[in-house]
Amino acid sequence: MSNLPLAGIRVVEFAHMVMGPTCGLVLADLGADVIKVEPAPDGDNTRRLSGSGAGFFALANRNKRSLAVNLKAPDGMALVRRLLASADVLIENFRPGAMDKLGLGWTEVHALNPRLVYCSCKGFLPGPYEHRVALDEVVQMMGGLAYMTGDPGRPLRAGSSVNDIMGGMFGAIGILAALNERHATGLGRLVQSALFENNVLLVAQHMAQFAVTGEEAAPMTQRRPAWPIYDIFDTSDGQLFIGVVTDTQWHVFCQAFSLGDLAADPGLVTQRQRVEQRARTLPRAAEVFRGYTRAALMEKCEALGLPYAPIARPVELFDDPHLNASGGLLPLTLADGRKTKLPALPLALDGVRLGVRRDLPAVGQHGAEVAEELGYSEADVAALRAAGVLV
Repeated sequence: MSNLPLAGIRVVEFAHMVMGPTCGLVLADLGADVIKVEPAPDGDNTRRLSGSGAGFFALANRNKRSLAVNLKAPDGMALVRRLLASADVLIENFRPGAMDKLGLGWTEVHALNPRLVYCSCKGFLPGPYEHRVALDEVVQMMGGLAYMTGDPGRPLRAGSSVNDIMGGMFGAIGILAALNERHATGLGRLVQSALFENNVLLVAQHMAQFAVTGEEAAPMTQRRPAWPIYDIFDTSDGQLFIGVVTDTQWHVFCQAFSLGDLAADPGLVTQRQRVEQRARTLPRAAEVFRGYTRAALMEKCEALGLPYAPIARPVELFDDPHLNASGGLLPLTLADGRKTKLPALPLALDGVRLGVRRDLPAVGQHGAEVAEELGYSEADVAALRAAGVLV
């Protein structure tokens, strides 16, 4: 679709797992031509992960073309260098030094194509830790997020690859900034994004709290409440999170649930008083809420304008009415031919969600197409395939 913001931008992605592919996904969904370079003949190992990694490839590789090539073969490297000479962006997230050993580090590629923006997605930005091997779990532990998520003495990683995903997003943000700067300078930049520094940003609110108050933030399981009602409650047939966080909401809540005595209580006039008195107000709220079914209580909170949320499992989101009605789930075909739906980027342009232009690619699906765009003839492509250089 030529009307997407990044139409005409060519991105070459050397990436696996989550962080680098997420960076490429953001650009691909926004219209860039993202060419995923995979090792021939089997492709990205991420395709074959099991367990908690089984969905990684499907998550981050729509709207991309696959070029499976043997970079150890001189003809394979020649093809990739020709591709990079035509590209606007390179993304990589391999271990430190891996691209340099291939001859595709920043210095070499910048000399080949000075206009190219080179994005390295790593575990750490330059500094004492930069050569360490990092995983999302590693940086969650050392960056304070696991401490804030678990019980005291029992750090717990967040229930998603939050740093990989956000680290890829920040890589994309840096790329977009560098592409904009290129309009003025004509030159690309080295953009670096990292898991550890991303995690530090995630806990920055707790660091700022200490800077402002001198009090260290407790883990979320032990947090000191900031609101009168901000809790998970039992209904007659399930659980619901409900928040009452403003003066207006407090009075609406009290009136709607026949708790007028709380609204009139002189000890509950201010927000601070209501927070301090949670020990006696929460049991009253809990008693009232237990008299509702979850559906009825959700309907009432919706009508009252009170924040609420059912406690959903990820698998339940496939049937979420809002996501399905708004284009928030995109149709994709898995490697075994099964159809599914996976989340779109959390963006809308002119009220329209970003969609699927290309389904998940098979290994090397677009190799001949890309090679021919670079000036290779059909006979050249056939020879490369016969030699095992190209899938």
